[in-house]
Amino acid sequence: MDIGEGNTGDEEVMGKFGVKERNLEGQMVVDFAKRMDMAVVNTYFQKREEHRVTYKSGGRRTQVDYILCRRGNLKEISDCKVVVGESVARQHRMVVCRMTLLVCKTKRSKIAIEKKTKWWKLKKEECCEEFRQKLRQALGGQVVLPDDWETTAELIRETGRKVLGVSSGRRKEDKETWWWNEEVQDSVQRKRLAKKWDMDRTEENRQEYKELQRRVKREVSKAKQKAYDELYTRLDTREGEKDLYRLARQRDRDGKDVQQVRVIKDRDGRVLTSEESVQRRWKEYFEELMNEENEREKRVEGVNSVEQKVDKIRKDEVRKALKRMKSGNAVGPDDIPVEVWKCLGEAAVEF
Repeated sequence: MDIGEGNTGDEEVMGKFGVKERNLEGQMVVDFAKRMDMAVVNTYFQKREEHRVTYKSGGRRTQVDYILCRRGNLKEISDCKVVVGESVARQHRMVVCRMTLLVCKTKRSKIAIEKKTKWWKLKKEECCEEFRQKLRQALGGQVVLPDDWETTAELIRETGRKVLGVSSGRRKEDKETWWWNEEVQDSVQRKRLAKKWDMDRTEENRQEYKELQRRVKREVSKAKQKAYDELYTRLDTREGEKDLYRLARQRDRDGKDVQQVRVIKDRDGRVLTSEESVQRRWKEYFEELMNEENEREKRVEGVNSVEQKVDKIRKDEVRKALKRMKSGNAVGPDDIPVEVWKCLGEAAVEF
């Protein structure tokens, strides 16, 4: 796995101070560094060969162990070498690097989140009844919705905002506190107040704080167990199907690498690293894909067309369609979910 001396053509990912000639496995290391926007740290520091060779067996001396880092972090590494006399495994020698890390708090940029109507409250019958009453008042006591779509949609949206409220527009906390109940919050608050032990270090305050710590742990354990038991029970029901898919999607997202990986090669199999070359290659690919001519299906001649009136949509068809539609789906451009039409019942069917 030698990447070899010199760096002609690969200056962005390695220095000049490798060992011997590059082989196939060494080229794979270089290609990996290009794809991941990384650099081979060993090759940037001019050392005696004894401090570059990582593998010795008989008369064979080569460099097969490497340290890689993000290219943007190269400036933080001040040295990299092989520790002579130290071996990690038989015949392999330890590679170490020295780096200086500047730890500083980054200001989290505020992202404006759109305020949304809390349509999910329509699951509760009391909210649904209040929504119907307020909408009827907005219609002047009538039950029938106006024929004009723009008027009806605006009335529904305005009534929804007044009755159900809107979200705060703030980003949710990342902490896993969805299972917290009043007992847990009360225990945590008391533990924070008992933090006076840091200022007044008496044995009594210390014992009080330790006891509250143990109590909070017990309350947290009970609350989590109760919340998970309720979650598992709900997942076995028809209503819990959406929660099951949500948990599966969340688990899938948590297991993915958030870093962007560019594995793009040109026609000859060479790895492309610059943004311009990657965009150019995608352009070529889609031009070929979209302009390639395929065999077209022949139109069957002599087919008799049938001309007849299409029946109007019936009320019972609308009722069946509304019954089959699932609740909890994302709203469309009109910002009106299916829960509204289910809540309005026969008035929605008529409309």
